[in-house]
Amino acid sequence: MRNSGLSEEPPEPEGPHGGDPHGDDPLERAVWRLRSRACWDDAAALLAPRAAGEPGPALRRTVVLIEQCMFTGEGWRAAEDALRTAEALAADDEERGAAACERGHLAYAATLLGVRDRADEARSALGRAAALLAPGSRTRPLLHFRRGLIAQHLSDNPSDATAAFERAHAGATTHGQRLLLSFTWRHVAAMAEHDGRLDEARYGFAESLRIREELGYLIGIAPALASLASVLPDAGEAARLRAEAGRLVRLLGGVPAWLAGRLPTGAAARSAGRGRGRGTAVLSPTRPFPNRGSAPDPVSSIAGRAVFSPSGD
Repeated sequence: MRNSGLSEEPPEPEGPHGGDPHGDDPLERAVWRLRSRACWDDAAALLAPRAAGEPGPALRRTVVLIEQCMFTGEGWRAAEDALRTAEALAADDEERGAAACERGHLAYAATLLGVRDRADEARSALGRAAALLAPGSRTRPLLHFRRGLIAQHLSDNPSDATAAFERAHAGATTHGQRLLLSFTWRHVAAMAEHDGRLDEARYGFAESLRIREELGYLIGIAPALASLASVLPDAGEAARLRAEAGRLVRLLGGVPAWLAGRLPTGAAARSAGRGRGRGTAVLSPTRPFPNRGSAPDPVSSIAGRAVFSPSGD
């Protein structure tokens, strides 16, 4: 939240609308592989031909480009152009509501990252989405989550944020939206950390990490590692997780940008890595998704303090 003391860094982007981001469509699988490895421009290019005339692909292309803004702080014009296309192509209340949800998220991101204060636009767009979406819409959990982000970061209202995250978590569970669940776990956990309920925080952060590893959401693993490290009682293990997160951020070229400067680099990372116990997996280009078993995790935290993520989120 802005100036609240609850968070030192921007949040991460939230996940996609669907349950299994891989899906059965070869195009969607290719887009997911690129997106999860920080290749947003390539993912958007794959979607571009269909996005020019179909509301579904147009919205998914918008999601990809807004995620790029959240992770890098760049690409705002491309995201705005893609969003306008999605808004123009929307043909029913569900599509218009989903586009309004993205409008609210882009405005929230611009406000959070200091590009321009668009907080009123963000709230208005999410209110419009709430009016358009049916009660059982698969987009509602995402809408609840984004309203939670605004309550958390822009309105400085922890109780409203917690309630919204819990509604989002319940909805994502009902609809099988696993990537969104990785974000709701993080935010539920960060709230638990803020309240001093560290066992719950550790469990939530570990769950978020587990889901992201299972899905292959590479760009989201470093923030999950850093969040979990912030609530571990063992300082040595926490240092090793932060070093692991730092290596992964460097592997991805400094993404997420808001996390890169807060993680160990160079000699510090190598020193922490040398102390890694047998039970801690190593992230590498050839083995990026280690099997951690059942590690805990819910909101987002960075290098020792709760960090409610943007992504966003």
